[in-house]
Parts: sequence; C-alpha cells; structure tokens
Amino acid sequence: MVPALVDELNRRADPLRLRRDVEFLADRPRSRNRAPEAMLRAEAYVTRELAAAGWRTERQPFDVRWRLGGTDGPGERAVALQLRLHRRLTGANLVARLPEDDDRPTVVVGAHLDTVDKSPGADDNASGVAALLETARLLAGLPRPPAVTLLFFDMEELGMIGSRFAARELGRSHRVAGMICLESLGCFATAPGTQRMPAGFRAAFPRAAAQVRAGGRRGDFTLVVHRRATARAARAWRRAAQAAEPSLPALTLRDPRPNGLLGALAGLVVPPLLHLDRSDHASFWNAGVPALMLTSTANFRNPHYHRPTDTPDTLDYGRLASVAVATAATAASW
Repeated sequence: MVPALVDELNRRADPLRLRRDVEFLADRPRSRNRAPEAMLRAEAYVTRELAAAGWRTERQPFDVRWRLGGTDGPGERAVALQLRLHRRLTGANLVARLPEDDDRPTVVVGAHLDTVDKSPGADDNASGVAALLETARLLAGLPRPPAVTLLFFDMEELGMIGSRFAARELGRSHRVAGMICLESLGCFATAPGTQRMPAGFRAAFPRAAAQVRAGGRRGDFTLVVHRRATARAARAWRRAAQAAEPSLPALTLRDPRPNGLLGALAGLVVPPLLHLDRSDHASFWNAGVPALMLTSTANFRNPHYHRPTDTPDTLDYGRLASVAVATAATAASW
C-alpha cells in the first residue's frame, strides 16, 4: 500500500509551491515579541493556504507565566547560555483539522513558525512550515483523509513554549497516537565534509556516527530522531523517503531515553542527548506522547543557522518536496 501511496503523493507534490511558501515567509524575521506584525502576517498566510486545501484552522492563544526557556537572540549559543526564566509570555498556536475529522486517535504533524531575531529563517523554520503546508495539501487529496492534526507552533525559539502548551491542551481533548516534528529541513550539502557532529556524538551513538563517516560526512541526508515507541514510524518514513526520491537518504537515530520526566532529566546527565531535544517533539516526549523529529541537522550542516543569511536561495526544494511526500505517507499510514 505505501509504495502506491508514495507514487500518488509524488505526482502531486510541487517543489515550486514549496519555494513560494518559503519565499513569502522568509522575507523577514518572525517573532511574537520582536516582530509581532510579521507573525500575524505569517499566520494569515498559513491560514489562507490551509483553507484553500480544505483544512479548518483554529487559533489557540496562550498566556503562560514563569516558564524556564531560552533566548531568541541571533547567532549560535551553547545550550547552557540560552536558559532564561520568562516572567510572562503571550502567544498563539495554529491548529488545523479536516472537516471529516472524527474521534479516531490523531497523528500530530507540527512545525514552528517563529524565528530568532534578525534571521529570516528560511531553513529554520520556513522549510518546516512549507513542508507542513505541502503535507496538508497532499493529505487533503486522499480518498479517505487520515486522522491528522496540524500544529503551527509559536515561540519554539524561546524554549518550545507553544508546543509545551499544545501538548497539554491537545491531550485533554484528543487521543494522540503520535507526533512528527518538522525542523530545519531544507539544507542539503553533497560535498564531502559538510556534515558535522556534536561533541560526544561518536561515543553516544557509534553506529550513527559510523554511517555519517562512511558517507564521507556529506550533508545529503535527513535525520530521523525517534524513541522506541516510534521506531516503526521512523522506518516507515525512511522507506517512504527512499521511494519518493532515491537520492534522499534517511539516517534513523534512536534516542534511548524513556518518555516523560525521567527522559528529560537523563539529558542533563548525558549532554549529547540534549541536542535531540532541540525542537517541539520534545514537548510531546515529555508529555508521554510517541514522537519523532525530522531535520537536516540545523547548525551541524547549515552555515547560515540563526543568521541573516538564512535565506530562501540556500535551500533544496526538490528534496524538501520529497520530505513532504514521505511525511504525508507516514502520517496517513501510522
């Protein structure tokens, strides 16, 4: 079933449409606190595109106090230097469902809409938002649309504030089967030596590190980070990606930690694991929801990470379209 589904989705995916999405979103930085008008403009664009594809979108505001999070300043910082205690944060997520949505357990597919200060965020994370919009278009065209919820998160750059709120709220109203996070997906580099690894990665994940070295340290793959509960979904995504585009390899990486508070605390003991928590899937892990993250590894590949040079011309839209196809196929067959 999945190969036939991938073939159908592949015929309908459009790299030029993905480029249009990224170019609209990434013509300026987007931040609820630093650039609120740009965030509202981005929200309006996402809502229009979803409506055109047949999705119903709800804006879910949140107002939280005394949250430990991070900073959305420009440039690359060590994790320890990003920590901030936020007295009050007011934002909003976008939640979308198809009209035929029923009481089946839902699969969440999400991406964050905000950027750091002074960066237009083409890769981080207009690429994820564009892939999510294309996933929405592909899923809406299926004969029997699957039970999928789309989430466009606010304030990821401040410490996953929006997704932490969303994971709690969604769990109260829906049974959540799993979550797929789309994070910084558009940077691919086929030259040898373009893929870096975090300090301690070889010791923590020797098998994955050996695969990166065997590939000449080329940044030509999508990293699929998962835990035990989503190992099957990670394999399904890898097979779908290979069927969609044979030149798009996927490297699956299993995080050995359990979901919940214990898993979050384990990252403090083994620092390389903290890098696996750096997007909105971690909020769902901590809420006990099976989740996986798709990424092109952000600063470990992309020299424009969190900089003004993170612009639309630096992305690979053909491969990004294949990422959307594999994501739609995986969500539909979860």
